[in-house]
Amino acid sequence: MSDLKSSKPDKKAAGVNAAPALGIDALKELALNLHWSWNHMADPLWEALDSYLWHSTQNPWVILQTVSDDRVKVLLGTPEFQERLSDLLQHKRKFFSADAWFQKTHPKISLTTIAYFSMEFMLTEALPIYSGGLGNVAGDQMKAASDLGVPVVGVGLLWGQGYFRQDFDADGNQRALYPVNDPGQMPVQPLRRANGEWLRIQIQLPGAMIWLRCWQVLAGRTKLFLLDANDFANSAAHRGITSELYGGDAEMRLKQEIVLGIGGWRLLRELGLSPEVCHLNEGHAAFAVLERARYYMADHRVSLDVALTITRAGNLFTTHTAVPAGFDRFAPELCWKYLGHYAKDELAISMEELLSLGRQNPADASEPFNMAYLALRGSGQVSGVSKLHGEVSRQIFQPLFPRWPQAEVPVGSVTNGIHVPTWDSAEADALWTRACGPDRWRGDRPLADSVRGLTGGELWRMRTSARKTMLAEVRHRYARQLSAKGGPHIDIAELFKEDVLTIGFARRFATYKRPDLLLHDPDRLIRLLTDSRRPVQLILAGKAHPEDIPGQELIKRWNDFIERPEVRSHVVFLSDYDMQMAQELVKGMDLWINTPRRPWEACGTSGMKVLANGGLNISELDGWWAEAYTPEIGWAIGDGKEHGEDPAWDASEVESLYTLLEQQVVPEFYDRDEQGMPARWLDRVRESMATLTPEFSASRAIREYTNDHYLPAAAGYKSRSANDGKLGVNILQWQRRLADHWQTLAFGTVTAETRDGQHWFYIPVVSGGLRPDEFRVELYAAPTEESGDKPEIMAVCKSSADSSGILIYSVCCLAKRPVEDYTARLIPSHPEAFVPLETGQIIWQR
Repeated sequence: MSDLKSSKPDKKAAGVNAAPALGIDALKELALNLHWSWNHMADPLWEALDSYLWHSTQNPWVILQTVSDDRVKVLLGTPEFQERLSDLLQHKRKFFSADAWFQKTHPKISLTTIAYFSMEFMLTEALPIYSGGLGNVAGDQMKAASDLGVPVVGVGLLWGQGYFRQDFDADGNQRALYPVNDPGQMPVQPLRRANGEWLRIQIQLPGAMIWLRCWQVLAGRTKLFLLDANDFANSAAHRGITSELYGGDAEMRLKQEIVLGIGGWRLLRELGLSPEVCHLNEGHAAFAVLERARYYMADHRVSLDVALTITRAGNLFTTHTAVPAGFDRFAPELCWKYLGHYAKDELAISMEELLSLGRQNPADASEPFNMAYLALRGSGQVSGVSKLHGEVSRQIFQPLFPRWPQAEVPVGSVTNGIHVPTWDSAEADALWTRACGPDRWRGDRPLADSVRGLTGGELWRMRTSARKTMLAEVRHRYARQLSAKGGPHIDIAELFKEDVLTIGFARRFATYKRPDLLLHDPDRLIRLLTDSRRPVQLILAGKAHPEDIPGQELIKRWNDFIERPEVRSHVVFLSDYDMQMAQELVKGMDLWINTPRRPWEACGTSGMKVLANGGLNISELDGWWAEAYTPEIGWAIGDGKEHGEDPAWDASEVESLYTLLEQQVVPEFYDRDEQGMPARWLDRVRESMATLTPEFSASRAIREYTNDHYLPAAAGYKSRSANDGKLGVNILQWQRRLADHWQTLAFGTVTAETRDGQHWFYIPVVSGGLRPDEFRVELYAAPTEESGDKPEIMAVCKSSADSSGILIYSVCCLAKRPVEDYTARLIPSHPEAFVPLETGQIIWQR
């Protein structure tokens, strides 16, 4: 829900004067901006036009395409409807034109465009071009960028069928369905040139030049540009490139990623945009770094290596993958087929040079081309999506930085967050507004103390109302599901009780997420669910990829369990988990369970969505929960360590999960005070809302990206490209000198002495063919428990040169550790270069 959604705008505050009556164009203006998906002031308009369509689709655009002209004219002729429409339109225009957080915080920054590339975007169910977590992050960050005024434009694909839809057959098996996405029924518009021509981009594929149609989606202040290949000028095979999200074989995936990365950057340039920053949300769009460099080549008449050195500074790569096998990799022969012409004719390099950008070992002709490697090598910054995932990613990318300590592999992290106005309930939104004001997610004001002022009664009324609303929606969905399935009749009115502890588990079904952990001991679970004094009810939802047979078997196992008569009124598995269902569930759930096998959950955002609604989490210490958990705000399973696929450890963790539920969670929910409220439970709710909701919001994530990544990236790109790329050329020349002369560097005999409680180190260095300012001498000590998780690194000062020209460096440090703990090393040094991201040479003292 939204902090702007409650009542009609104040006409005086908006500065609205009497105006002529508005027509259908005004309704279209509102319907074509997805701001309505997180701002609900216009809901009465859409409901008045067609109540059934509004509640079943939540898509104003499809309503306008469906209702009769007569119906629209009648309502537009109604003073109350006309007044609300006018107020909303004026408020929208004024709100979007006003300065936001970015403009107020960085008034002198000339950052015009951040291009955000993603294979999927989850903005609203009215635009079903997403699968799950990756799209969730992209959509929520686009909305937060709009709220904060950060100049982000999205680039993605308009999927003809999108991700599959799900239902169950009579035996509880998943079935995959592929309904067509009709662009005419979705809130998208064709992009047109000034003369009315539909903007279409061309890219070369083997044997044909294909056309890509261009579309625009408005999301508040931000815009999302989409490409699709379903142009009648293309062959049937090529028209299907943008049909299924994550469908097809490796060849189809390669074509999709060429369209996204190369076609996407061409689209931006056709629109006259030259983004200072390019943000790759996962490696699918990594070809954009090559296309960006190609345009720089053409604009400035330089070679690719110069262009890549300059543009790299403006590129940011966010990886979401927790295992190396999760990266897209393509066979060399497939790359030759689809990229050979691009390398030769457009980048003016050999195919071997292009392939080397996506290989660990550039000389290995048999090694597949890794899109994540290309993204990393083409970017000036790399980040994971949680603190733990940053550590995991440093381990994954370690092979690209041989001999560098894992802690210094150049991958940081920005923990994901959710767009709270999209995911909070009406009841929670009202409470947040009362406590923190309407602008709470549009700035950086601390909120915790305001939330801590909420009373237990306020929190309990919000929770009770939201749970009641959610359960009504669940019953309605499940009734339709059973009717379509032709299953046994149950009394839907008896399904679930409004005062019972309600637990949710909804996400992608994959083996590493262990969605069957609760089924380890079915009889014990049944006792937990059916306890006469303290019952529990469980709501499940989720899809398994159509090719993931083990994941589908986990769904079948749950559906078989639900067939047991004693649990039918306590457990449901809802089919076709999508954004709209997720919104319904997280608003009313008391407890959210997440059970991944650590450390394979890169972040996980489903548990974040219950925070603003007063729901609590019980989760494996993985992803975001590894940094969020404290005993005051929820429960944790696991010991914070990795155990692999160990059945014995799984059994240990499920025992912990059962025990926590039986001995802490359930008793605490039902332990009521004299007012009939669970006081200890509500204390957790209050602290969880106060501390976690702001920290794990997309507002915080976008502010962090802006301050720590976007602004430095834009400054770095501008610096390298200034003065005809002088700095970029200088960095490239430095890299080449390192490549030619690094092997001439060498240590002499390092000596050390200890006096007055200090170690003094004397380090002779033969500089060979390099100047002293082109490398750096450091003293390194590996991390210990005492020193924390970071190594000790000390810069070493040159003190003199002996008669043979050998440079003598020296440094002193407190003698807290033995001399033997310290090792001298040589690393490249340039004040404006990314080390070791751009050059990974290193020499250790022997």
